Amino acid sequence: MTLGLPPASAHDVTPPPGFRALFNGHDLTGWWGATTEDPREYLAMSELDLEAKVAASLADIQTHWSVENGELVNGGEGLYLTTLEDFGDYELLVEYRTVAGADSGIYLKGCPQVQIWDTTKAGGKWDRGADKGSGGLWNNRPEVGGKDPLVVADRDFGQWNQFRIIQCGARTWVWLNEQLLVDGAILENYFDQERNIPIPVAGPIQLQTHGGEIRWRNIFVREIDAAEASRRLRARANEGFETIFNGRDFTGWAGSTDGYTAGNGILAAKADQGGTVYTEAEYANFVARLDFKLPSRGNNGLAIRYPGRGNPAYDGMAEVQILDNTHADYAELDARQYHGSAYGMVSAHRGYLRPTGEWNFQEVTVDGSRIRVELNGNVILDADVSEVTEHFEDKPHPGKDLTSGHFGFAGHKSPVAFRQITIKPLP
Repeated sequence: MTLGLPPASAHDVTPPPGFRALFNGHDLTGWWGATTEDPREYLAMSELDLEAKVAASLADIQTHWSVENGELVNGGEGLYLTTLEDFGDYELLVEYRTVAGADSGIYLKGCPQVQIWDTTKAGGKWDRGADKGSGGLWNNRPEVGGKDPLVVADRDFGQWNQFRIIQCGARTWVWLNEQLLVDGAILENYFDQERNIPIPVAGPIQLQTHGGEIRWRNIFVREIDAAEASRRLRARANEGFETIFNGRDFTGWAGSTDGYTAGNGILAAKADQGGTVYTEAEYANFVARLDFKLPSRGNNGLAIRYPGRGNPAYDGMAEVQILDNTHADYAELDARQYHGSAYGMVSAHRGYLRPTGEWNFQEVTVDGSRIRVELNGNVILDADVSEVTEHFEDKPHPGKDLTSGHFGFAGHKSPVAFRQITIKPLP
């Protein structure tokens, strides 16, 4: 957000190297008030409408929030303190101290939440998971992971606790008092009943208040660049992945190799040629990880279970589209043609590509008839193609029921580049 309160005055809050303070230790500069509400609604507001919403919240937060001895204090009522700034990939440090009976949390990108409990039996919330400790992504479905923290790390009442939270896309890591509680789980979108739409690419940090006094201090943030985010995403659960491109030549690859170049760790399509280059090996179920870089108007695709002939989008199980969604030439496409879509069959969520010319990290899981695409830490497609009955331009996809095939790249005369291409076979 570009609007807000006056700039922070000089203060004695000293962040660690690389971090900056979100709370200046003196007043509520840089914060406004919101409740549990879909951040997409206010993120989509005009600047004037959002400015009015922010201004209307200030009386509430000034009533219910105060600063004492460099600490933010709330008695358990009122709107949640919300940053005027929005954050995409970042590392957050924050300390809190609460009391018996209180129930609080931290909203990430405006979405609930990293949970804070009274973990004692007397607190009366063991039936909701309070016995498992604070720090879990409480609104996640149990089968997704992250809902229950790995250990109980809460300190006794009266003591300060420290969170360290890292978020790359929706992938979330949480440490409490230096103990890992959430290990790279996807934070689900509480505001989507079906839990299909990812959380926003960027949004505010919110400090929830509920049921009793909570104090906050030493709130520091460090923004994470694309290269670091990709490294973290790639390092997550990386056992069993095999490198399938040696970075030098086309050893182990077949097809239209004359339409690509190989060297310096990069496999790149030529701007004036097309065709599909694919692995000599075949794969049934697998997870593929890779980096890709799109030029302006870039267009390519991942050939999934390709039979080695024909068009991957139709004769293979699917072509997972690689596309510069932002180019004006593509403004009128069918939704099933944009980046991450199972081309012509199922559309992917848009808005999660990095700017053209930057490397993106993508993970594609193919398991049975299901294809799942995770882009920069956000799940943008999760579909069972066997259930597809309507196709773009009514053109059939005879290959969508293939159970194995080659993995590759479908060039469309556009210099799209790939690197760090790995595959993990699944049972």
